[in-house]
Amino acid sequence: MTKHLTVPNSIPMIGVLGPGDEFLRVLERSLDADIMVRGNEVTLTGPAPAVLHGEEVLGEIVAILRTGQGLTAGDIERIIDMTETDAVSPAEILTASILSNRGKTVRPKTLNQKRYVDAIDKHTIVFGIGPAGTGKTYLAVAKAVQALQQKLVNRIIVTRPAIEAGERLGFLPGTLSEKIDPYLRPLYDALHDMVDADSVPRLMTAGTIEIAPLAYMRGRTLNDAFIILDEAQNTSMEQMKMFLTRLGFGSTMVITGDVTQIDLPTGQKSGLREVQGILDGIPDLAFVHLTNRDVVRHRLVGKITAAYDRYEAEQGGRR
Repeated sequence: MTKHLTVPNSIPMIGVLGPGDEFLRVLERSLDADIMVRGNEVTLTGPAPAVLHGEEVLGEIVAILRTGQGLTAGDIERIIDMTETDAVSPAEILTASILSNRGKTVRPKTLNQKRYVDAIDKHTIVFGIGPAGTGKTYLAVAKAVQALQQKLVNRIIVTRPAIEAGERLGFLPGTLSEKIDPYLRPLYDALHDMVDADSVPRLMTAGTIEIAPLAYMRGRTLNDAFIILDEAQNTSMEQMKMFLTRLGFGSTMVITGDVTQIDLPTGQKSGLREVQGILDGIPDLAFVHLTNRDVVRHRLVGKITAAYDRYEAEQGGRR
């Protein structure tokens, strides 16, 4: 089959083909069709399914570029992947804006990420479970900052268990705050991407943003807050119950973690691993599972994670 497609004159071809034809090379590598470009005319030749897939991919690229949004080579790969496997339009996902700061816009990059942020909008408590690099924490922080900016909450509270808070932490130099800070650093990094650097210390001093170890949540009731529990796979059953029961009026909770990366002592149950069976069926609560397909770090991260998953499955089968 051969298809001749015309890119609208309003869309610059560099947006479709990428700098130095980078996007074109991704398309040629991933689509089982020959691609010829002359001016704003694109010709696809090959098996009918491949040509039709290529037509759909180019249509999605043009739809995204019409919004004024730029694309990356990673976005092109995700568009190809989504048009193969998902029923939702990639343009609908990749143009959904959560937050903009200093010219950078935070958006979901995959269908599951879109389901995750939609669940946060619709539910009081959301669990985001998946491997590293799937945007669980980053998107949760973006939704928290969005809620604060829209005055839906009065403060953001971000916490994670410091599993080294026993005797090994005691050997580290410095105050308790200085010892705990390295465990909380990923949360600071996400915040600094979304809030002006000068504003973060001021907001933390005022208590509008609080980043603290999970132990600091005990005994509190958290009203009118957006509360994030990160690395929740390293909570015990008791800690998870303690955290969830801190929920106050007007608050949203997001719990993130990766049940394949549990660092608890041998024999101790993970609160995140057990919680779905305990809370299943409770209304206004959602579990969203992300996979290796949702990894949005360097494309090799997803492949590395998938390779380790295969290795561990094979090792488990040999035992």
